[in-house]
Amino acid sequence: MEKILMVCLGNICRSPMAEGIVQDAFRRHNIAVEVHSAGTAGYHIGESADPRAQAELRKHQIDISNERAQQFIPEFFQTYDFIFTMDRNNFSDVYYLAETEEERAKVDMLMNVVYPGENIPIPDPYYGGSSGFSQVYSMISEAAEALVQNYKSKKK
Repeated sequence: MEKILMVCLGNICRSPMAEGIVQDAFRRHNIAVEVHSAGTAGYHIGESADPRAQAELRKHQIDISNERAQQFIPEFFQTYDFIFTMDRNNFSDVYYLAETEEERAKVDMLMNVVYPGENIPIPDPYYGGSSGFSQVYSMISEAAEALVQNYKSKKK
């Protein structure tokens, strides 16, 4: 079973949303893939996802209430097949922890699955209102469907 890791800064907004949305997309297509999330910083280790992130996903029948923030560690390069970051800073932070070309090849920005090579960031909604979480949901949902389609086309 392939394992995917979603990474943002604190692991309480974007990456737990991505974990829930992507896992749900694969589940709806009856594809067994394991999805987790982490943050590049240790600000929120052990905390639940932001209540606004949880509320946004509840609107779409996705429950991330049991997720807990964790910090990205280099050992994750051995654990995960793909590591998707939410923005350029997260990408740089993770990429530079990689020690081999094989590890670096696992890292990409999430929106590149929809718009290859464009490095479109998923904005951090933490300091804004609930509309930011809706925007993040829309962007990640688009990427999740692209991930599912990519997976299906590889397995043919």
